[in-house]
Amino acid sequence: MQAEIIAVGTEILLGQITNTNSTHIAQGLAELGIDSYYQTVVGDNPARLATVIEIAAQRNDLVILSGGLGPTKDDLTKQTLAAYLNVPLVEDPAAMQVITDRFTQTQQTMTANNRLQALYPAGATPLTNHNGLAVGAFYQSPDSADFLLLPGPPREMTMMFDTEAKPQLQAAYGQQAQIYSRVLRFFGIGESQLVTELKTLIDDQQAVTIAPYAKTNEVTLRLSAQAATQAEATVALDTVEAQIKAQVGDFLYGYGDDNSLVAVVINTMIKRQLSITGAESLTAGLFQSTIGGVPGVSAIFPGGFVTYANAAKHQLVNVPQATIDHDGVVSEATAIAMADGARQQLATDTALSFTGVAGPDALEGQPAGTVWIGLAYRDQPTEGRLYHFAGDRQRIRERSVMAGLDWLRRKLVADTAIKK
Repeated sequence: MQAEIIAVGTEILLGQITNTNSTHIAQGLAELGIDSYYQTVVGDNPARLATVIEIAAQRNDLVILSGGLGPTKDDLTKQTLAAYLNVPLVEDPAAMQVITDRFTQTQQTMTANNRLQALYPAGATPLTNHNGLAVGAFYQSPDSADFLLLPGPPREMTMMFDTEAKPQLQAAYGQQAQIYSRVLRFFGIGESQLVTELKTLIDDQQAVTIAPYAKTNEVTLRLSAQAATQAEATVALDTVEAQIKAQVGDFLYGYGDDNSLVAVVINTMIKRQLSITGAESLTAGLFQSTIGGVPGVSAIFPGGFVTYANAAKHQLVNVPQATIDHDGVVSEATAIAMADGARQQLATDTALSFTGVAGPDALEGQPAGTVWIGLAYRDQPTEGRLYHFAGDRQRIRERSVMAGLDWLRRKLVADTAIKK
C-alpha cells in the first residue's frame, strides 16, 4: 500500500508558511503501515494541480491532498479533483448546517461562496471538520487511486486526519506492516568514515535499512524495519545494531532523536552519584554552561573555574607557575595541572580542563585549533590528550567541549566494565 501527500498552497511555495501538514500525515501513515515515497507541493493553480494529481494517481494507491478546500477563488482542490474523477460536487447537509449555524451565532451575513465549504466529490465519504467549516472527503475508486481530501489550516487538518481519516483508512486497507525505527547517535567519527566502515552492511540492506545523517558535531544512523509487530521489528533491529556495534561501537553514545551527548554523560553521572567540575581556558565557561543545561545537574556539579589568564590558572586551580613557564599554557602538563587543581579545590570525583588556541592567531607557536584536554578521574592517574580542530573560534570551542564529554563518557563505560 503506497500513498503520496500533496500540499496545496502558493504560500507554501513562497516560504510564507511551513508545511507541517505533510509531516503529520506522513507520521500517521507510518503508524498505519502505509508507505509514502513521494511528497509534493503545488500552488493554487488548477492546471498544475490537475497535472500533479494525475501523476500521483498513476504511481500510488492513495493520494492525500491538504489545502484548498475553503470558500475563496484560489481554493480549487475539490473542484479540480472532481473534474479529474469526472464526478459532480455534492453538498453535505451536516456540514452546511454547521456553516449556517456559525453565521447565525456570530450575527454575520453568509455570502454564497461559503456554501463551497460544504461540497465534496460525489461518491466520497464526507469527513467532519471539528475545528473549522470545510468538509473533507475520502473517495475510493474502483479503477484508479483512492483520494483523501483534508483542509489546509493545521488545527483543522490534524483533528480531521487523526479522528476521521485514520479510522477510514484502517477500515479500508486493514493494518499494514508498519515501519519501526531506531536512531543510533555517534560522536568522534565523521559521516564519510562511518559510511565507509559500514559499507557492507549499508549495501546489503534487506530487512533493515540504514540511513546516515550528519548533524552538528555528530552523526546519526536511522535503522528502519518493516514488520507486522513491534516484537518482530525489534529482533531485526537488534541484529543489525549488534553488527554495527561490532564495527564502530566505540563511537556510539546514545539513542533517539532528542538525546544528546551531554545529557547521556550527565545523567549517567547523576545516576552513579559522581560529581564533576571544570577548569576552562580557551572554552571560557562553555563547558560549564553546557552541562548546566541538563536538568538535575546541580546534584553533581558544585561549580567550576574559568581560568583565562595565566595568573588565574595559578591562583584559582593551583597550576604551578613553573609548569606554565616551562611547558607553556598550550601543553599536556598545564591541562593535567588544571584538571587536578580543579578537582582538589572542590573535592569532586571528576574534572575536565580545556586549554589551547581558539584562534584566529597562533599561540606559543601552536596553530589555531590546537587543544589540550585534561581529565581527572577518582582513583586513576590524571591524563591529558591533544586534539586538532578546524573551524572558527566558536566551532573550535564547541568541538573541544564535545570531545571532553565524549572522553568522559568512554571513561564511565570503561569504569563500569572494570567493576563488572
